Amino acid sequence: MKKADRYRMVIETFGQKMPDAQTELRYDNPFQLLVAVILSAQCTDKRVNMITPPLFERFPTPADLAAAGRDEVFALIQSCSYPNNKTTSLMGMARMLVDRFDGRVPDSIDDLMSLPGVGRKTANVILSVVYDRPAMAVDTHVFRVAERIGLTTSSKNPLTTEHELVRNIPSDKIARAHHWLILHGRYVCKARKPLCEQCDIRPYCRFYSKNNRQS
Repeated sequence: MKKADRYRMVIETFGQKMPDAQTELRYDNPFQLLVAVILSAQCTDKRVNMITPPLFERFPTPADLAAAGRDEVFALIQSCSYPNNKTTSLMGMARMLVDRFDGRVPDSIDDLMSLPGVGRKTANVILSVVYDRPAMAVDTHVFRVAERIGLTTSSKNPLTTEHELVRNIPSDKIARAHHWLILHGRYVCKARKPLCEQCDIRPYCRFYSKNNRQS
């Protein structure tokens, strides 16, 4: 199957099956989403959603978090992965939002990546979810699933995956495609044992086609 045909059929199928795909992180404003995405690094969304309600109640604004005591922040997030590093990142991020951006979450990738704890993936999540930009955030699910399906070819790192996906997905569907690939990787195209017989896109999947020929 030609790559262009694979992209077209995968996008059409996801669009039909998951028309309203969105992040599973719970948030009420851009600051809360930024906090949640920082916490989600190597941590499940389910765990993050358990941590954030008391954290947001105690620190509802960047100014509140910037003025917090480290021990109090750590106590509220200690059940997530790498709580020491994330405490440092959250407090540094909040201080920079207050000092450089008047407490507002910025809308450019360079400004976002200048914040402590914010890498390219996190910045792209904010751009796509909050600001509706055609930004493709590549996490472990997106990186793995795009390669397995055949949307990317021998990608060496998340940046090459991002660029290839952005080149081939219509700009008005890029933000939603990020969620399609994440949710597909989380619930169907699992890392160790993909549920191919439950997969709606298996007729267009390189992995399924290859393994079906060999069986």
